[in-house]
Amino acid sequence: MENYYQKDIETMSKEGLREIQNERLVKQVRHAYKNVPYYQKIMDEKGVSPDDIKSVDDLHKLPFLTKSDLRDAYPYGLLAKPLSECVRIQSTSGTTGKRVVVFYTQHDVDVWEQCCARAIMAVGGTKDDVCQVCYGYGLFTGGAGLHGGSHKVGSLTLPMSSGNTERQIQFMRDLGSTILCCTPSYAAYIGESLHEMGLSADDIKLKAGIFGAEPWTEEMRRDIEKTLGIKAYDIYGLTEMCGPGVSFECSAQTGMHINEDYFIPEIIDPDTGEVLPEGAKGELVFTTLDKEAFPLIRYRTRDICVLKREKCSCGRTLIKMTKPMGRSDDMLIIRGVNVFPSQIETVLLEQGYSPNYRIEVDRENNNDTLDIYVELNSEQFSDTVKEIAGKEKQLAAAMKTMLGINPKMHLVPPKSIARSEGKAVRVVDKRKLHD
Repeated sequence: MENYYQKDIETMSKEGLREIQNERLVKQVRHAYKNVPYYQKIMDEKGVSPDDIKSVDDLHKLPFLTKSDLRDAYPYGLLAKPLSECVRIQSTSGTTGKRVVVFYTQHDVDVWEQCCARAIMAVGGTKDDVCQVCYGYGLFTGGAGLHGGSHKVGSLTLPMSSGNTERQIQFMRDLGSTILCCTPSYAAYIGESLHEMGLSADDIKLKAGIFGAEPWTEEMRRDIEKTLGIKAYDIYGLTEMCGPGVSFECSAQTGMHINEDYFIPEIIDPDTGEVLPEGAKGELVFTTLDKEAFPLIRYRTRDICVLKREKCSCGRTLIKMTKPMGRSDDMLIIRGVNVFPSQIETVLLEQGYSPNYRIEVDRENNNDTLDIYVELNSEQFSDTVKEIAGKEKQLAAAMKTMLGINPKMHLVPPKSIARSEGKAVRVVDKRKLHD
């Protein structure tokens, strides 16, 4: 296998990785305790000191950190370096409350870009590629991370940001873009727009796409691959950790390799906090190992997934995480049933419908209601009202089989659901407005 970014690390033995993790964890915990009063307080409250942490085996002794802790500490409460040594901030979108602001030293930026470079290399990227970055730039980490990673690889970098889709396609064609980096919903939109312009995958040179920042299904992957004529790869990250590049997919496309020399993953029971064995499904928790400005120790991501260490055809030995299977905090509970939006998307794509949909949850007479609006393509929309009603009934039955509850389906005209150039807003839960 060619094109390793750092073969010595990425194919290292489990024992070799553990040695790096042990050394860096001890150092990271001491750094956080010494320089961040917040960490000192929560560690003291739990009765644990840096001297108690001698290896990864001691990780469970440390307290968890949550997003609400980060919000409470806004803006400087978790800063572990003087501002004079920080060169950048990035921030979360703040859709669920106060923003989280993350600080970076130059070393932190270099490590982050190195992780993104590994992701680009893993999809076959080299200095001969043209990397079109359509993630948002600015405070959002997507654009900055893949842009820096592309530079590290030496690829020609197109800092497009999102939006102006016709221009995206023009540049893609004129400059011969080979790697596309954006959200999966925007990749699907680019593919849709390409075909509306009378073009096809044969008119562009794309070979690979690196898509993340929102949930997407295997069905959506296959759809994007077909429309754009590429292999579509997943990338994972959180602004709080650094941004994209915490983990990435390789040629095997069977889960994302975690950059274990920089991040230690754990899976816990989201209700009890108990650490679960490898292969168990639970909430993903991360500890940073080499962060100077904003170290995070046992950060609860709220993402539900599984960790597996298995031999990979790409040769990498880094542990893999599955695509997140939902979140422990955005899971919808409707009439007592746990529902994940990804389940709904799976049914739609399996039944041949568009991935443009909106889920509305409400409450009438103390009963939850679930309405799913799905956009038809122009061919489907030419059906009679009676045919469309029949399709709605058929789709509702398929949804009931998957979800265990009966939704009300609404098949709506083409282009009637607002497109997203960033993270797609799929769920509107009106119950929160009433409660």
